[in-house]
Amino acid sequence: MITKTIQIQEVTIDELAEKVADKLLLKIENYLLKIGATKNEVLLTRQETADYFKVSLVTIHQWVKYGILNPVRFGNRVYFKKQAILELIDKQTTRIK
Repeated sequence: MITKTIQIQEVTIDELAEKVADKLLLKIENYLLKIGATKNEVLLTRQETADYFKVSLVTIHQWVKYGILNPVRFGNRVYFKKQAILELIDKQTTRIK
């Protein structure tokens, strides 16, 4: 790991925090745009996923716990990729045949 030392002069804490926040926000927005542009996937909330499968939120939680569903997390929000759900359904129906 490379360590760098940065010396900052004549900048208040608030100005520095604002600059860092602006730069971080720009990076996050670019990352989200990049993800959305390459995959163009629809994200479903936990409730939408439960409604789609016609199960309870507890069942969705258990499926995440056991690795059946893989959530996408943004902060404390949880989403599920609709394409992954459709692939899960296809996988289950082919296993039954």
